[in-house]
Amino acid sequence: MPEQVVLAHKDHKRDAEFTKALHGESYKKTGLSALMAKSKDASVVANSGYFKHWDGGVTEDDEVKRLSDYSQLTHHYYNLVTDFYEYGWGSSFHFSRYYKGEAFRQATARHEHFLAHKMNINENMKVLDVGCGVGGPGREITRFTDCEIVGLNNNDYQIERAQHYAKKYNLDHKLSYVKGDFMQMDFEAETFDAVYAIEATVHAPVLEGVYSEIYKVLKPGGVFGVYEWVMTDAYDENNAEHRKIAYGIEVGDGIPKMYKREVAEQALKNVGFEVEYEQDLADKEDEIPWYYPLSGEMKYCQTFGDYFTVFRTSKLGRYITTEAVGLMEKLGLAPSGSKQVTHALEDAAVNLVAGGKQKLFTPMMLYVARKPLNAKD
Repeated sequence: MPEQVVLAHKDHKRDAEFTKALHGESYKKTGLSALMAKSKDASVVANSGYFKHWDGGVTEDDEVKRLSDYSQLTHHYYNLVTDFYEYGWGSSFHFSRYYKGEAFRQATARHEHFLAHKMNINENMKVLDVGCGVGGPGREITRFTDCEIVGLNNNDYQIERAQHYAKKYNLDHKLSYVKGDFMQMDFEAETFDAVYAIEATVHAPVLEGVYSEIYKVLKPGGVFGVYEWVMTDAYDENNAEHRKIAYGIEVGDGIPKMYKREVAEQALKNVGFEVEYEQDLADKEDEIPWYYPLSGEMKYCQTFGDYFTVFRTSKLGRYITTEAVGLMEKLGLAPSGSKQVTHALEDAAVNLVAGGKQKLFTPMMLYVARKPLNAKD
């Protein structure tokens, strides 16, 4: 890892113009219907803008390039995959623990409630959601706690979708969204009572960078809660099979570099946080594994609706989607390169399951950390 990552040049006007050219009014649609509404020419640009980062493979030089171009890598990634994510998974882009008798959507909401509970979020707080996606967790947490939430996102299309949903569900008085790079936030220091991030800060090129920005915008005594994607203590960077799994996750999920659990913990402490709670929620010996929707184990489905969700996310469902998208691409209904995106998502799914089964990876290393009351920025 380079000792210092050069921060991205912020060009919000360029990003907004490209988003308009690529997505148009497709934020009002969902799933594959939104995909078909894209500009074909702009989609080619987004596709090449993302996949150029992976042409060289697992070499250190290419890793350095991905780290240095973290912002555009992530921006292009979510331009390409957001519609697929919503089609397969819903509007909360994260994993959860699952229990017998609990539907998939219910598990998703409980996972979000648990984070809010551990952070003691309440109706008097102003809260920052770092890497808010299309706003699914924020909508659930503000309903659960009645707090005010500001979502930070570097992808204009996702912001459009989040704003659309907030208005649709009459939550726009509680939810607002800001375009920005979480490595260089534009908020005033000590703005928020609490900050959370759900499987988002993994896109940072170096964790101290995003954690220090979160520390800065928190009020003294404020709390930060994060579900972090990390490789576990069992992961060996020098093991070829382990590195192949980590690389497969990186390619398919738009991640410049996967880090180990100890790196995340130390990064929190390095920037000044006091870690109050830490727990790998994927390592609880649950009867139903967190990765079951990707492994397609139908025996774990709890409701009729779960079968549809898990089928779409299973290997067979992903294959059908890939081939359908390929056909749509040939017919000119979907942008060129769409099938390549589904292949990358397939690689990610396979390696996420492999990493989960071998306990090399967790998507829910939960940290709850506090900024000291006497902190000085």
